[in-house]
Amino acid sequence: MGTPQDSVRTRTPSQEIKPGAPQGTDRSEDRDRDTEAGSRRGTVQARTPDRGAGVGAPRGVGGRGRDGSPERRPAFQPVTIRTARDAVTAAALYLGWLGYRDIRRADQRPPSGIGLAARGILAQVDPTVRPASLRDVECLWLTAMTESSDCVFFSLAGYADDARARADTLGVPLFVLDLSGTPQPVNSPADELIAVTG
Repeated sequence: MGTPQDSVRTRTPSQEIKPGAPQGTDRSEDRDRDTEAGSRRGTVQARTPDRGAGVGAPRGVGGRGRDGSPERRPAFQPVTIRTARDAVTAAALYLGWLGYRDIRRADQRPPSGIGLAARGILAQVDPTVRPASLRDVECLWLTAMTESSDCVFFSLAGYADDARARADTLGVPLFVLDLSGTPQPVNSPADELIAVTG
């Protein structure tokens, strides 16, 4: 029998199974064997929860550098917006930059625009030349409430005045997509979202 490995690797559901790797193994048995092996070497590490632990807390952000100081997030790499699809791509990239993972099309289609979803957050992207309306913001917020998620809105043409006022009241972050593909925060909740995930 081989000697226990110096470190214990845990597999997450998001990891792809390598070609040729054994499949169908019971995960609980794997964990038990890993824990037993690691205990003999003193290398078992406790799992740490996602940053923030609450709903909407993005993953993969808030790390620490070698000196214990917070790691600085790299600069956002935008994609030039020429089409509606580019606008959706820019919003998805920005959500990933904020720390959200597994970004996908939302299960429920919004009344206007395109919906995106990730763990803990629901996003709406309006790539039209019409400013987002009060109804757009309220519908997004209500949908997020039913899914116990946070929400964020991206618009190419900005927002109507009453929509911005309502978003401030509801705490919905609003971003405007400029043609360079960089979302610009237009209200306090958007600034807070960047600060919290930074």
